[in-house]
Amino acid sequence: MTARGVERLGQTGDADARVLTPEALAFVAELHHEFNPTRLELLAARAERQERIEAGELPDFLEATREIRADADWRVAPAPEDLLDRRVEITGPVDRKMVINALNSGARMFMADFEDSNSPTWRNCVDGQANLADAVDRTISLDAGGKHYSLGDEVATLLVRPRGWHLDEKHLLVDGEPISASLFDFGLYLFHCGRRQIEAGSGPYFYLPKLESHLEARLWNDVFLSAQERLSIPSGTIRATVLIETILAAFEMDEILYELREHSAGLNAGRWDYMFSIIKKFRDRAEFVLPDRPLVTMTVPFMRVYTELLVKTCHRRGAHAIGGMAAFIPSRRDPEVNEVALTKVREDKLR
Repeated sequence: MTARGVERLGQTGDADARVLTPEALAFVAELHHEFNPTRLELLAARAERQERIEAGELPDFLEATREIRADADWRVAPAPEDLLDRRVEITGPVDRKMVINALNSGARMFMADFEDSNSPTWRNCVDGQANLADAVDRTISLDAGGKHYSLGDEVATLLVRPRGWHLDEKHLLVDGEPISASLFDFGLYLFHCGRRQIEAGSGPYFYLPKLESHLEARLWNDVFLSAQERLSIPSGTIRATVLIETILAAFEMDEILYELREHSAGLNAGRWDYMFSIIKKFRDRAEFVLPDRPLVTMTVPFMRVYTELLVKTCHRRGAHAIGGMAAFIPSRRDPEVNEVALTKVREDKLR
């Protein structure tokens, strides 16, 4: 049995009965009906903006939103108690072992990732939702390789990163068209875990990737308002940290915070995709060709000014400014590799 107008195409699995319930599918279908037209308009606007860039236009701060930037009085909502200390965050995909180990890691936050670090197969996405539901219920466990994995007494605060606005989930059709992957990931997690997180003294917290404008942030805010109303969750309960990982979003940080101000949990400097965004947006401009990746550190001028503006903007608006991911992996078996990795992490953060 499934929701009206919803067609499942993906491979079946044990988690389906828990995750893909008629009620949950009806909820994500309602979000899709309400917001997918706007999503498609914004994606068309991305393509039009790219055409203007290729014709010679350069990004700049928007004249239409000058008053928002100039108004020094507005602030984002204060952070919830369990989002106050964000000194160490860890991230990884939503497979069962990763979820357990990340929550037990000793980090303050764990960003469970349906996006870049997760291979978005249908089973990974659906099983990942079941893993997060078990983690929220604190019943998650795993027996593998002769070891038993379960949650300890103290665990990291859970945040979830859905896929970006530009992606579809082709294995779930709503009225014959693929559902937005963003709404699929967000909607299923909120439906199954939102109220349970609130009852546990936390809340439904998210990371939002790949935004290119404040209008895309506005769409997320509208989704939050609608979803909270549909599920009878108090407005402002959902909190979201936006990854500033595109060159266009870097010119609209004030506006992005403003659009999400009731639901904001700050901004994160998504450095690697920011570099990719520059390469992609200015692909026809020889003056924007970057050197080899090891030479593009956080201390080069264009990266430094981007992060300094992010910090300045967040602090002016009462929001957390989160440093970008340090993609250096320690090794428990090789002390030399471990020391090199930890040294690189320290160098990345102490600048």
